[in-house]
Amino acid sequence: MKLKSEMMDKVKNEVGTLLNKLLADEYVLYTKTRNAHWNVTGSNFYELHKFFEIQHDVLDVMIDDIAERIRATGHFALGSLRDFLRVTQVSEENSDFGNSTQIIQTLIIDHETILHIIRNDIIPNSEKIKDYGTIDFVLGIIEQHEKMLWMLRAFLSEPFFSAIDHIRNISDQFAERQN
Repeated sequence: MKLKSEMMDKVKNEVGTLLNKLLADEYVLYTKTRNAHWNVTGSNFYELHKFFEIQHDVLDVMIDDIAERIRATGHFALGSLRDFLRVTQVSEENSDFGNSTQIIQTLIIDHETILHIIRNDIIPNSEKIKDYGTIDFVLGIIEQHEKMLWMLRAFLSEPFFSAIDHIRNISDQFAERQN
């Protein structure tokens, strides 16, 4: 029986480690999205500026929630840039912010990377120890990333995509989640 308990503890620690990696990945993505918000240029500057602001606000809340989930599962949440950069699986390169298509493509890759990690690492390990709270939690994270990906792809598929209505929609949904 002790052997099974030790194996469960090992997997539980692995889930804590994976959640810390997710925290680091989200923080790097948040920083890149904030950078896009500050530095984007081009003909649809205003819409992208506001759009990136909404996205980094959503990521900010997700980061806080992930850190709190890590603590709730009995682990220490990473909190330094050095630690984040040491464990992140998201690239930290800068994009040409004069080219909105390039920055959007970079952010799409990052969101897809995070979704892959959640689906292929965090959920399977959480299932092993029947950590349904973490599974439920990361399913909500998946939903947010899928929505952000949809919005990012809309900018690529429709060159004159008007984001104002979409931004209001996301803001309203975000506000509802906070209440």
